[in-house]
Amino acid sequence: MKTIKLLSLLAISASLMVGCSENDPIDKPDTGFDLEINGQNDFDPKDLKGNINADITLNSGIEYLLSSSLKVKEGYTLTIEAGTVIKCKAGGTDVFLAVERGAKLNANGTSANPVIFTSSASNARAGDWGGIVIAGKARTNKGAEAETEVAGLKYGGTADNDNSGTLTYVRTEYTGAKINGDQEFNGISLYSVGSGTTINNLFISNGADDGIEFFGGTVNVANVMCVNIKDDMFDFTGGYTGTMDNMFGVRENGFNDATEDPRGIEGDSNGSDPTATPVSSPTIKNVTVLNLSEITPLKSGAEIRRGTNATIKNALFAAYGNASFGNLIDTKDDKGNGTLTITDSYKMGTVGDNKEGGTITGTVTEDTEAITANGDALTVKAGRGADFTKFAWTNYSLEK
Repeated sequence: MKTIKLLSLLAISASLMVGCSENDPIDKPDTGFDLEINGQNDFDPKDLKGNINADITLNSGIEYLLSSSLKVKEGYTLTIEAGTVIKCKAGGTDVFLAVERGAKLNANGTSANPVIFTSSASNARAGDWGGIVIAGKARTNKGAEAETEVAGLKYGGTADNDNSGTLTYVRTEYTGAKINGDQEFNGISLYSVGSGTTINNLFISNGADDGIEFFGGTVNVANVMCVNIKDDMFDFTGGYTGTMDNMFGVRENGFNDATEDPRGIEGDSNGSDPTATPVSSPTIKNVTVLNLSEITPLKSGAEIRRGTNATIKNALFAAYGNASFGNLIDTKDDKGNGTLTITDSYKMGTVGDNKEGGTITGTVTEDTEAITANGDALTVKAGRGADFTKFAWTNYSLEK
């Protein structure tokens, strides 16, 4: 039974019928970026790809097809107007948007007119295209010249206040193209992105890997919703030290596409050296991890490991109906345990026990009425985790 409804998708899917079938083979990634975009008129909107070597604007009144790799080069800015829809060619791992260190992406959506990245396929599915990859100059414990897992960007440095632009009211759908077992795109990947960057009001759905992942960096994000993510909803590693505020992750009833170890929150610092600095030490506040699917249990609500020292404030970990979590919180790992301080947090349903190998300070309170039903509609009690009303702009309804 469909339980979380995306009311605006049908209007978008009819707007452009271009691109490969979902059954086309997955190609090796092409990071050649062979087209040089040196001015506003140097690209075909229906064949958008290449290196951006100028300040470029994508206008809301034009239909775009991201047909291959698009990279914003250092020193330049890609601006995307509110209401712009970018279809992304389905069927290959070479379709993604990459932003170099020293470049900027300004995706300036509004609540009424978000910026939308979606699949070109008529029958869209998770993993149809890559995702958005942004590299910055803030610190990471992977070194000052680390290389991104995908897209071939360098990231890292010492500029913790680095500014990679603005993402506000942005939707990304059907991301997560897989290159191999070690290289997969996320909905949005933030590599050493600095605190001068503005990121808020994101909606990430139907992703074949993680929803949003932080690889080091200091950027703060707010109002992020992830729906039907195959792996982790919210992931960080590499010395991330920012704040995540008002994060809502949900798996629909009947959702059956999951990895072996999907989690609500997964937090690493450095699996090779858990003492490497900076140590991942984010603050995560006002967060909901909700599983409605009895088919695919979450392995844990939060896994905090490999040297991580995290703080969680006002979380709700809930499994509704016959859904479940394997563990509530897990701080044990053979590559290094984690440390978690948790306050003002709640649990509901079958969410498992804590798996302690590191340190968990604080308790999680049982609240059997944190989520209530009125017919098929679900309501989250005020003050329990994320404020769901902040996501009204997505036109989603929460149903059992």
